[in-house]
Amino acid sequence: MQGQRRSNTPAILLLQDGTVFEGKALGAKGTSVGEIAFNTGMYGYQEIFTDPSYHKQMLVMATAHIGNYGVHDEEVESDSVKVAGIVVRNFSTIASRVGGAGTLQDDLEKSGTVGISDVDTRKLVRHIRVNGAMNSIISTEEFDLDVLKAKLAEVPSMEGLALSPEVSVSEAYDFNAIESGHRVALLDLGLKRSIAQCLVDRGCDVRVFPWNAKAEDLLAWNPDGIMLSNGPGDPSAMPGVKEEVAKLVESLLPVFGICLGHQLLALSQGLSTEKMHNGHRGVNHPVKNLVSGKCEITSQNHGFVVSHESMKANSEIEMTHVHLNDDTVAGIRLKGRPVFSVQYHPEASAGPHDSRYLFDDFVALIEESKKITA
Repeated sequence: MQGQRRSNTPAILLLQDGTVFEGKALGAKGTSVGEIAFNTGMYGYQEIFTDPSYHKQMLVMATAHIGNYGVHDEEVESDSVKVAGIVVRNFSTIASRVGGAGTLQDDLEKSGTVGISDVDTRKLVRHIRVNGAMNSIISTEEFDLDVLKAKLAEVPSMEGLALSPEVSVSEAYDFNAIESGHRVALLDLGLKRSIAQCLVDRGCDVRVFPWNAKAEDLLAWNPDGIMLSNGPGDPSAMPGVKEEVAKLVESLLPVFGICLGHQLLALSQGLSTEKMHNGHRGVNHPVKNLVSGKCEITSQNHGFVVSHESMKANSEIEMTHVHLNDDTVAGIRLKGRPVFSVQYHPEASAGPHDSRYLFDDFVALIEESKKITA
């Protein structure tokens, strides 16, 4: 068992609409800003905090206890904590777990992540659900509301922000090397490592390319398929990437998009996206596969979604999955082409593995495509 004494340092959370929550500091000391969002998952906080899709997000954890099982080296999804800050009800500075690598408190301090505990998170989640996502600020050093409001007023809206450049790799690299494996070129828009690992587990040779790579860069590697990763920010703020994705679709190779990759694929085919009231974030979201008729419990993390109206106006694209809570578009495929995508996270780290069959479907498309071109 590892741990330290509970913090008595005060902290404050201020929302853009003027709502204030007071609590105790956790993680690093300082001030941080970001769009407030909430995750309903009861486990997997380490995977969540290191998911690049949460970049610039102030994350409220709906479950009451965070930090109790510490951190583990195998449960990180990127090179560092990516959330802008965290808000919790009860924060444990004691970690008790076999094979653990330390406490969450130490991890957050090392990454410079600011947080606040002892907050009525049920009240806060309800407030966000009613009033929608908005910018917020956490501070352990400044408590003058006028000063905090002035700082918060300078923070841009998530709508219109292209954030992949801040979390993607700068140069292409080989995630693994399997000489006889299917070659998958993976466009890193804010990649979770588990996505690449799911491909490796299915015998794929994966090369990761930076967000601004040209279609010809990926195709020059002679891949058998293309993967478009998850990532943060507003997809409509990335017109250059949208154009490159359109070229990748025209290559006739199998293409599989996830989350931001799904949205950019949709944009490349003439669909539109829109910002959601408060988004989907958690590991218990019900989705129906409209092709098979089966339902699955999914892991989700997104604040933008493909427009239903634009789907209706495009006869070349079929909706394959629907979110059962609000009927939003959860998956699409291009008619007559080996191209499909989903809004949620089929790698599900953390989360149930109901949707990992999609990686099998992608590999099957690659194998079928290779037979046709052989």
